[in-house]
Amino acid sequence: MRMYLLALNPTDSVSEGFLPAARRLGVDITLLTDKPEPHRRRHPDLEILECDVRDYRAVITRIATHHRADAVFTNSDHLQTQTALAAEYFGLPAKDWQAALRAKDKAEMRRHLAATGLDTVWSAELAPGQDPAELLAHPVAVPYPCVVKPREGVASEDVVLVDSADELVRHCEEIQARRPGTALVVEEYLVGELYTLETLGDGTVRHVLGGFHTELSPPPHFIEKRHTYVSAHPAPVVAQVLAQLDALGVAFGACHTEFVVHEGRARIIEVNYRVIGDQCDLMLQEILGIPLFEHILRTHLGEPLPADLGARGDGRARIDHLCADRAGTLTAAPEAAELTVDGVHLTYRPLRAVGERHELHHTNRDYVGVLRATGTDQDTVDRAVASHLAEQHWEFTP
Repeated sequence: MRMYLLALNPTDSVSEGFLPAARRLGVDITLLTDKPEPHRRRHPDLEILECDVRDYRAVITRIATHHRADAVFTNSDHLQTQTALAAEYFGLPAKDWQAALRAKDKAEMRRHLAATGLDTVWSAELAPGQDPAELLAHPVAVPYPCVVKPREGVASEDVVLVDSADELVRHCEEIQARRPGTALVVEEYLVGELYTLETLGDGTVRHVLGGFHTELSPPPHFIEKRHTYVSAHPAPVVAQVLAQLDALGVAFGACHTEFVVHEGRARIIEVNYRVIGDQCDLMLQEILGIPLFEHILRTHLGEPLPADLGARGDGRARIDHLCADRAGTLTAAPEAAELTVDGVHLTYRPLRAVGERHELHHTNRDYVGVLRATGTDQDTVDRAVASHLAEQHWEFTP
């Protein structure tokens, strides 16, 4: 069996999750990417073809002129619609391309949910190059505070909370200057605790895999600093989120949904129609005790999911993302580590090499390392993490 895997930059999800899973399943992978060299350095034995993966027509042509495909798959936020269209063209199992587009396009997601009557969020779209001052003439006044973000952005990139008209115009202009050609969304700030819901479906069966409680950096930015595993959200909350996913048409493969809860009401922030990233997926597989990545690939190969995944229910976990707090060169940092303390499995992975210089971005690009911790008691997990981090040191030189 051959699977075409579409990718942009290399990710841990692909390198440590999906590629090993494909090998265990006996699936041959052909990786299509517009950035082949970083992938070839990381996976010299993998068949890697250069392709304009953002263009579904180029993807179809590349596949049609190469080996016969048994599946077309991606874990990239940016490539879900293209992958769905290519898979559908070849008659292969696929996400509905319309659902993939609704999930990726944050403005369309808001419009669609409002049209279904499930949730209405004040939202306005700013076209590429459009004068942000025009937002101030919107028929309905902009509610402050509000959030500015790229319409199709990821990883908290250029997501900012604004409190006034002057701030709104200034931040929009700054993002437009950095990212010409990018459409923006301005929407009301949704109050509440931030959570995620992780789901896996085959179009008929859908499994809820729990989720995470997310802790963010202080405003105005939204950097995800910590995820604590939640084995089961309250049933009414899950029902509200699933109803909104149903309205969007999300039903196939993995999905990572971010939402807030306030006074019992669950409101979606964004839908990422792929498995959760930033190594949370690797931790999720560990605490559930299931071959998560194999299940996802099998779905895209046309195999139905089992009625019972056999997931453990006693897992407790958290993941801490260590962030640079200033621009500069990383001159000291801990090395990769794997250890067990008081029954807690700790895995630390550096994300930036000593000697690298970086600016401060106020996004996930500021991560310098990630610490995963799994066990069966949350207090013990938290103590083990706190103790381990207290012994570590990161140093930045301007």
